[in-house]
Amino acid sequence: MLRLNTSIKWLLFLLCIAPISAQGQGEQGSQKWRSLFDGKTMKNWKKTNYGGEGDVQVTKGQILMEFGYSMSGVTYTGKALPKTNYEIRVDAIKLDGNDFFCGMTFPVADSYCSFIVGGWGGAVVGLSSLDGLDASENETTRYMTFDNNKWYRVRVRVEPHQIRCWINRKLVVYQDIEGRTITTRNEVNLNQPLGFATWETRAALKNIRLRELKVKQPK
Repeated sequence: MLRLNTSIKWLLFLLCIAPISAQGQGEQGSQKWRSLFDGKTMKNWKKTNYGGEGDVQVTKGQILMEFGYSMSGVTYTGKALPKTNYEIRVDAIKLDGNDFFCGMTFPVADSYCSFIVGGWGGAVVGLSSLDGLDASENETTRYMTFDNNKWYRVRVRVEPHQIRCWINRKLVVYQDIEGRTITTRNEVNLNQPLGFATWETRAALKNIRLRELKVKQPK
């Protein structure tokens, strides 16, 4: 009986760790990160012309975005990006202001989406938009505190069935997108296919990187 109970305990333990192991294997199966920003120039990037945008320049290995009225940002102009099964990460810092300091717009299949960090007065985190509802209105809405002059690592993972987002290794969005309408707000359409925006906030970016996910083909 003792041996039987021990076997059952081991079986339950293995069943519990299986999902964790599978997730770990998915991470290990990813390709290497490649840089999208050389840290020296605006090569493959341009200032986004929203109208009223602040100055954008490269300094100290960072893309510095000055205050805009109301938006400032940059748009990627390099080679074609994957539309699914990929990750993008960036280090972002809020230097001054009271609204979002990292609005990342990225491809999702044949559309685009934005991950908003610190919006609507500085605390809202979420995806814009799901079925026409923005980050302050849909089920991804989350409230967080962001300090000035502190770097935050933002990572977005896009797969055919879901979008996941992390801030400093903390999973903050885990959203099923099957059957959902994914769009961006009109204000950031100019950031497609990939871009970063701020709203009445001075901010900087560095270490912008992308990696594709290795997908096992069905046998």
